[in-house]
Amino acid sequence: MTGFIDPDRAQFEAFKSLDRDHPIEMLNLVKFRDLALYPEDHRLAGKGLTGAEAYRNYGSETAPIIARLGASIVWRGSFQSTLIGPSGEHWDEMFVARYPTAHAFLEMVTDPIYRQAVVHRQAAVETSRLIRTKPAETGAQFG
Repeated sequence: MTGFIDPDRAQFEAFKSLDRDHPIEMLNLVKFRDLALYPEDHRLAGKGLTGAEAYRNYGSETAPIIARLGASIVWRGSFQSTLIGPSGEHWDEMFVARYPTAHAFLEMVTDPIYRQAVVHRQAAVETSRLIRTKPAETGAQFG
């Protein structure tokens, strides 16, 4: 499986080109490394942390930023099985984060504290999917 950890420039520019003045929900699908892979000069390099442990560090360090921006986790689930899709994909962490606007998301990823904390995510993640969505009405039927 190819590792998708950070957006490439084209993906980030496409994200920024969309309307920013409405709530967004980000679908997060994350597969952890068995062992976290920190940069050699990081204080946690070689400490034997698992990817899951490194991701928890990411979550705890970014939680105050998320709260300050008015964002929240609105859904979290545990992977069980893929019914339609590549059979080799398995996700260790699955959740939807809601942001009041795309501006808030961009403020988060440019925050100096976030930029320091994201090293934990980079160390933790083998591959991931981060999918921006625009919330829509829910109901009792598909479509």
